[in-house]
Amino acid sequence: MVRYFIYLGYDGTAYHGWQVQPNGMSVQEVLQKALSVLMRRPVEVVGAGRTDAGVHARLMVAHVDFDAPVDIFRMVDKLNRLLPPDIAVYRMRRVTNEAHARFDATYRRYQYHITTNKDPFHRHYAWRVFQSLDFEAMNRAASVLFEYTDFTSFSKLHTDVKTNNCRIMQAGWEQVGEDEWVFTIQADRFLRNMVRAVVGTLVEVGRGKLTLDGFRRVIEAKDRCSAGTSVPAHALFLVDVGYPDLLFYL
Repeated sequence: MVRYFIYLGYDGTAYHGWQVQPNGMSVQEVLQKALSVLMRRPVEVVGAGRTDAGVHARLMVAHVDFDAPVDIFRMVDKLNRLLPPDIAVYRMRRVTNEAHARFDATYRRYQYHITTNKDPFHRHYAWRVFQSLDFEAMNRAASVLFEYTDFTSFSKLHTDVKTNNCRIMQAGWEQVGEDEWVFTIQADRFLRNMVRAVVGTLVEVGRGKLTLDGFRRVIEAKDRCSAGTSVPAHALFLVDVGYPDLLFYL
């Protein structure tokens, strides 16, 4: 067995998320089918995590096992010829046989895009808000996230995880255009629907409907009903996943 990490990106618009679903096309399923065609046998891949339906990935990582070493440059080229236009493989790297795309990841980084004006070229990849937002207040609230580890209030209900603890490494809003803002958040792990729930609650702060102390109370309540509404999926991107160097062959 020889294990490789596959680095890929995808536009999630047409997919029911990353993970194989019983009643909808997923990115994982499409990638596995392409690999199975090339290898002439069933092939399974394991991703660094799940992305929900409609969420995009500038960078997702998955691991795959082959019976023997492969020419990674030819494999990447062949995969991209088989894959649809909305999925692209960037590169492959050989890793130790024990390396795991999900469990060995040291961080994941997401970005959420907001636009305050109508723009036909943003409609699929940014959420348009109609009210003016106080992004300074939203950044003050975002800094509160560093004070906590239990984010039950931002988790989808009835998930199968053993803990709702996450370590936030980065969280903040940045203006990237005249009418466009990006929220970047990085953590060792994320709960189901967590980023969209965090953004939705921060927007409540930006609209003046929630104070800084109120934002703290939302987190401390450990109750999803206390947090804001989840924002739309189409403006969310997984942008990076990190791993220890010791997993990789030179």
